[in-house]
Amino acid sequence: MAPRDLRGRFRRRAAKANLFVPDALAERLVAYYELLTRWNRKINLTSIEDVDEAIDRLLLEPLAAARHIPAAAAKLMDIGSGGGSPAIPFKLALPNVQLTMVEVKARKSAFLREAIRQLGLERAQVENARYEELLARPELHETQDVVSLRAVRAEARVLTTLQAFVADGGVLVLFRGAGGPDAPPVVPPLEWSGTFPLVESLQSRISVLSKRRIGSPLVVR
Repeated sequence: MAPRDLRGRFRRRAAKANLFVPDALAERLVAYYELLTRWNRKINLTSIEDVDEAIDRLLLEPLAAARHIPAAAAKLMDIGSGGGSPAIPFKLALPNVQLTMVEVKARKSAFLREAIRQLGLERAQVENARYEELLARPELHETQDVVSLRAVRAEARVLTTLQAFVADGGVLVLFRGAGGPDAPPVVPPLEWSGTFPLVESLQSRISVLSKRRIGSPLVVR
């Protein structure tokens, strides 16, 4: 697809999703998508073949989710980053955030590093490791204002592990489909802040779990 046609298609999908995207941000998102599709011919970064669905899932869904990230967030860790969504759209929409992408597969990690280089992303890095392995690094404990999770199943065991990276007062955001209850599994010291719709065409949702500050009461809904 020609770049001009892709930009037009992105604009139409954004309007349908009721998302306003500034021109500069739209250009960078399209550049990321073009890089992703080129690499996808060599390694499997995404299995989504329909262009409209790919735009909605890979670009617009993270933009809608970014509205639920605290404005003061300074550090964001994305678990199982794969082809870079939602992490890279998050970074493009929130350029002041320090981004850490965690990806265990070496070839996907290579793509993520190339995306950082090609897109000129500052304060962005890739950890080629399992997230469990990062627990051995005390300098990462309770340092992240946001931890995002889409490619990994959000079981109680997983949330118990990931909350170790979330700073007091930070959030863990879970991308979810249409099925299942609004409230995800909740493990102390996390509490469910709410579940919100993202992109109507995907019937997708995001659940926000807050890590209570030291000394604050835990609220269980």
